[in-house]
Amino acid sequence: MSKGIQVNSEIGKLRKVLVHRPGAEIENITPDTMKEMLFDDVPFMRIAQEEHDEFTQLLRDRGAETVYIETLLADILADPQVKDEFLTAYLTEYRYNETLQKEIKNYFNTLTPSELVTVIYAGLRKATVGLEDHNLLSFIGNVEDPFILKPMPNAYFTRDPQAMMGNGLTVNKMTFFVRSPESLITEFVVKYHPMFSENTHVWLDRNHPNRIEGGDELVLNDHTLAIGVSERTSSMAIETLAKKLFNDPAAKFDTIMAVEIPHNHAMMHLDTVFTMINHDQFTVFPGIMDKDSKMNINVLRPDGHGGLSVEHRTSLKDTLQEVLELPEVDMIETGDGDPIVAPREQWNDGSNNLAIAPGEVVTYDRNYKSIEIMRAHGITVHEIRSSELSRGRGGARCMSQPIWRDALD
Repeated sequence: MSKGIQVNSEIGKLRKVLVHRPGAEIENITPDTMKEMLFDDVPFMRIAQEEHDEFTQLLRDRGAETVYIETLLADILADPQVKDEFLTAYLTEYRYNETLQKEIKNYFNTLTPSELVTVIYAGLRKATVGLEDHNLLSFIGNVEDPFILKPMPNAYFTRDPQAMMGNGLTVNKMTFFVRSPESLITEFVVKYHPMFSENTHVWLDRNHPNRIEGGDELVLNDHTLAIGVSERTSSMAIETLAKKLFNDPAAKFDTIMAVEIPHNHAMMHLDTVFTMINHDQFTVFPGIMDKDSKMNINVLRPDGHGGLSVEHRTSLKDTLQEVLELPEVDMIETGDGDPIVAPREQWNDGSNNLAIAPGEVVTYDRNYKSIEIMRAHGITVHEIRSSELSRGRGGARCMSQPIWRDALD
């Protein structure tokens, strides 16, 4: 492996992957803030960390280098100029004025890079910096909130702030403010960390008006993407990305499947209902289709004049066969399609499988029926514990951002 990014499929042998070990941020959720924090419950941090450590150890045992985003951030914040630039951008996201920014920076400047990163993820309480009674705070947000900078409990879902594809990435405009700093971290790490080469391409940056998140962005092969039109990704963002990819000589992508899924918390991203696990095998939650197995899909291709050609489709199976030029595909239904088991296991990320090689996946142990069916279809399944990690509504694919995959034969 060299510097930079190489992700030309969902299934190539995983060699390097970006992760985040959950920390104090998940204990800074309360019943009153759960909805704002995009959680349905408060995870038990110690067990969540144990589960995540087992997950990353499994990846290493299977040949993947695990790279921690918090470590990369600490590396670049050791440079005083980068640190000041990052903190200014970070605090500007909160729209804090220069007076408050100065107060917060003064505190941050007493911390080591590692301590600073811990606070950035865990959140900063007003009392910690003596600002609980600051008269300027009455004009900003909820005066009862103990935090002047919010915790980022969703950060262990490293898939979403960016999507690495080809030899570049999208740095994403996150849907909800609580996740916005996550892609700011990506922006700075990719810009300043030596792990990423100078010719790493940013296909789409975070400074545009339309929401897009990595859980909706799937790399089917070296020239084809599937992107969900979902609660977290808009059709306008997909069109913008398509035009940029199709008109950039450095990009090899020429086909995008825009797949519309229900817009709700249970199915927030495409990869919560659909994942690619082998050359011709996919897991899918049947609840995204109507009773006739139909759904809205648009296939985007370049029109030869700098614009887009858009063709409507209604069958996920047929469209996959078309864009991947396959005679047949194996659609493996979550929970074997059972009307009770399927939605239960989909809620606990039974459709969110991380392929670490063709036909080899990592998934939550609690989704035993989906595991049984995948194995019956010849898939090698590695199970990971999931009592606490699953409370954030994301599985193995959500918790991983491939940086480097082997090319497919």
